[in-house]
Amino acid sequence: MRRLAWLTALLLGTLSARAQYDAAFTNYWALQNYFNPASSGLAGQLNIQGAYSAQLTGFENAPSTMLATADLPLFFINPRHGAGVGFMNDNIGLFSNKKLYVQYAYHHPLGRKGQLSAGLRVGFLNETFDGSKLDVADTGDPAFANSQVNGMALDLDFGLRYSMGRTWYAGFSSMHLTAPTILLGDDKTHQTSVSRLYYLTGGYKLQFRNPAYALHTSGILRTDFMAWRGDVTARLSYEGPRLHLYGGLSYSPTVSVAVLLGTVFHGIKIGYSYEMYTTGVGALNGSHELVLGYEMTLNLGGKGKNRHQSLRIL
Repeated sequence: MRRLAWLTALLLGTLSARAQYDAAFTNYWALQNYFNPASSGLAGQLNIQGAYSAQLTGFENAPSTMLATADLPLFFINPRHGAGVGFMNDNIGLFSNKKLYVQYAYHHPLGRKGQLSAGLRVGFLNETFDGSKLDVADTGDPAFANSQVNGMALDLDFGLRYSMGRTWYAGFSSMHLTAPTILLGDDKTHQTSVSRLYYLTGGYKLQFRNPAYALHTSGILRTDFMAWRGDVTARLSYEGPRLHLYGGLSYSPTVSVAVLLGTVFHGIKIGYSYEMYTTGVGALNGSHELVLGYEMTLNLGGKGKNRHQSLRIL
């Protein structure tokens, strides 16, 4: 119990974003359709992604997060419409948080090369607490569940995004609009309250004279107005005729620094990052994160009809 309490204090003290219910990904820039539902179908391609993050490696009951998403444009309606699905499983200590959702986005041209997008996500949150693994002196204390309890609640998210071609984008999204309360157990005597969480995201692509090279900068700020976390990232990319490579750094003030590496080959995306905390946890007790994806161009109506360029590189 003391080890669990110490780990909880460490998480709340050094990784304030964990107190915001949702996990933070270092590769946020590659997972835009999760952080903002307005990104659904924006790339004009079938986009399937998976991410796994193992945080605070080396510690008992350390957090781990798995995310799987898929989105595509709805060409049978209009390319301006996009849809997506996703599943997230976030484990921390004796808690397991799951989210299953569907989302929709509408993209409208605005300006010479601009595009304004709005998206809505509907999902369900499921939280489980395994009280059977607690080691407490008084097993009859009603403040602690002594068995595995779980509960479910409806969840709504909303997002806006504006992009100017492949040069820059800016977005705003709000998670958990209804601020749901999840009641746990058959008798509903335990509960978890989920606060609204707000995201600001943005990115800019600096194209070098050699068109094969570019510098991609991006940032994200998340807050529930009680705790906050910000990340800024810079990636240098090489886009050859068959192989794309990138490498970069990310920095989160008062939290961490991270190294990123990745490649895109025949539509298959592989990205890896290692996050080192700057709060005295130890350089070898950081977080490993792996992102895998696959993009496939959709051509549903004849040669060249639905040809689009991906905006995910932003």
